[in-house]
Amino acid sequence: MDELTTSSFKTTGSKWLLPVSDFFGFPLDQVNFLACQVFALGASFWFRLYLSPQFSSPVVRHAVATLFGLSFVIFCFGWYAVHISILVMVCYRILVTADIHNIHRYTMIMAVSYLAVCQVIAMLFQIKTGLLAVLQTGMCKKREDLTADQRLHAVDSKPSLIEYLSYNLNFLSILVGPCSHYKDYIDFIEGRHVQRRLSASNTGQNGYDKVSEPSPMAAVTRKLLICGVCMVLFLTLTKAFPITYNVDSHFVNEAPFLTRLTYAAFSIQAARPKFYFAWTLADAINNAAGYGFKGVDEAGQVSWDLISNISIWGIETATSFKKFIDNWNIQTGVWLKTVCYDRAPRYPTALTFILSALWHGVYPGYYFTFITAIPITLAARAVRKNVRQYFLSSHPVKLVYDVVTWAATQLCICYTVMPFLLLAVEPTMQYYRSMYFHIHIISILTVIVLSQSHKPRGSSSSSNGTKPGPYDPHPQAQPQLQPSNNNVKRK
Repeated sequence: MDELTTSSFKTTGSKWLLPVSDFFGFPLDQVNFLACQVFALGASFWFRLYLSPQFSSPVVRHAVATLFGLSFVIFCFGWYAVHISILVMVCYRILVTADIHNIHRYTMIMAVSYLAVCQVIAMLFQIKTGLLAVLQTGMCKKREDLTADQRLHAVDSKPSLIEYLSYNLNFLSILVGPCSHYKDYIDFIEGRHVQRRLSASNTGQNGYDKVSEPSPMAAVTRKLLICGVCMVLFLTLTKAFPITYNVDSHFVNEAPFLTRLTYAAFSIQAARPKFYFAWTLADAINNAAGYGFKGVDEAGQVSWDLISNISIWGIETATSFKKFIDNWNIQTGVWLKTVCYDRAPRYPTALTFILSALWHGVYPGYYFTFITAIPITLAARAVRKNVRQYFLSSHPVKLVYDVVTWAATQLCICYTVMPFLLLAVEPTMQYYRSMYFHIHIISILTVIVLSQSHKPRGSSSSSNGTKPGPYDPHPQAQPQLQPSNNNVKRK
């Protein structure tokens, strides 16, 4: 029996699909994951069409979403499902019994690195914001002093057990996300999700109840086509450019530096399709269930990207480290900004990256990646503040700047995320030694030199007027979508 088949027996999840795993040569855990997501896609259509809010009560929808989600966890992880079940239940016990000022502290300690961590902690911060605003205690701003985003997502009452379980364990996001706001999810279950975004533009001529809801089918079809392309790329490019070859002894010792640098860039590029596939499929699953409607622009174009986790175009064309991060794992980035960056009294960038490393897990490569990202982010910010202004005189000059910064961004991303894929300490250090730690050195020197140079007038915020940092709200970079019922037809 080959090594792959032997390792397949070690999984804690179901072994029903072991023959499929052996036939196609994929690890059993990946086969189980894909099977659950394909089932979830079909269940999402059924959930939207036959278990819609018009025909089913919120309790029934919550219960079905939770049962499917638990089934997926048990199928993929077996007895490991006990971990998340205990976590979720203990956090709920704390939620309903602990003092409102401290609930996020208890659960923050417990929830790191678990599947539902984003959902649990985001909801707890939103509940704390909402309840303290209602109580108007000295530890929180009054409701009128909250930001628009805080008012939008603040939760004014503690959830029931079935609402809590559904939010954290629903089959739409239990395996790969995306994380979403509690109020958005409850609106979706109770049938208000789309109408709230359409009603604002309703003039009253047709009445609120007569505003037609858009169909998600076009968005689902488009995202499934993207998944198909990503799967083909994964089966071809990813296998053609294995990440481990970057630390192959013969390659490292014999190949010139530029050759190694070029191969590293191509191998990281080839590794992206599997992430594109997983996140885009998860997005399509949510859309198929009727969740994820963002709005309609002035031209009547419908967007179903409210909870999208990735913007492939934004990633591939990013001209700065921040823009890349803003378009990669978007909802986790928003979560990190909400619970850490915006709340950190000092060193928000460093603390946010460290929290991100803790959330990802225990592999040393995660910590190498996110700690390396700190000086790179600071250097990129310094370059933008001190250098970019000299390249805005004309379009050709600006184009040259964009091309150079795009290439630099892609190389920095390649250098930064390599440990994330290598995972262990020894191959990570071998790779960084082969690269002569050049990005580390350049980034640190850039920060030191530019921090001593003349800085442009104005506040410490970035040139576009937003607060600096890797976790600024992603929607700022998107076309503004206004709720509208123009050109929207229900299918």
